Amino acid sequence: AVFLTFDDGPIENITPWVLDQLESHKIPATFFCLGKHVDLNPDVYHSILEKGHDVGNHGYDHLNGWKTKKTAYLANIDKASSMIDGKYFRPPYGKMTLKQVNAVKHSYKVVMFDVIAYDFDRSVSPKKCIENVLKNTKSGSIIVLHDSLKAWDNLKNSLDDIIIGLKEREFQFRKISDYNI
Repeated sequence: AVFLTFDDGPIENITPWVLDQLESHKIPATFFCLGKHVDLNPDVYHSILEKGHDVGNHGYDHLNGWKTKKTAYLANIDKASSMIDGKYFRPPYGKMTLKQVNAVKHSYKVVMFDVIAYDFDRSVSPKKCIENVLKNTKSGSIIVLHDSLKAWDNLKNSLDDIIIGLKEREFQFRKISDYNI
């Protein structure tokens, strides 16, 4: 099994497109949502839930934990938690301090990742995004993609091939909650 995750949404038009792709392939995913985007796109957020996918907190403003004081970082997570109903947290940039981890782990399961497509990096081609995922995924991998404006060009030109490539390798897709990580 592998876990397909999406960070930084929900974004109008982009997240619904991702949901359509997941539905067409009949696979679940986990979305780590930014509170500010849930504020802007509540209907899109609710469609993630209605379609049976997991959601997690990604903070309100996408703060870098290494550059943010603990109190401000935790307040940002709390602000997002008022609109994101999930028990999972993924730190933006995959960065948080040990003090932040220790404070957050009482309320959330911190979910990192081991495979990254680099779809947010405009110097990386869609072909390279596909290669990054297919080359590095093994059973149990947590793969991160982004349903964001920054990643849109790469995402729309790689997601289908990523899913097909993983299916060809006989991976099963699961939500984070399926294995209670």
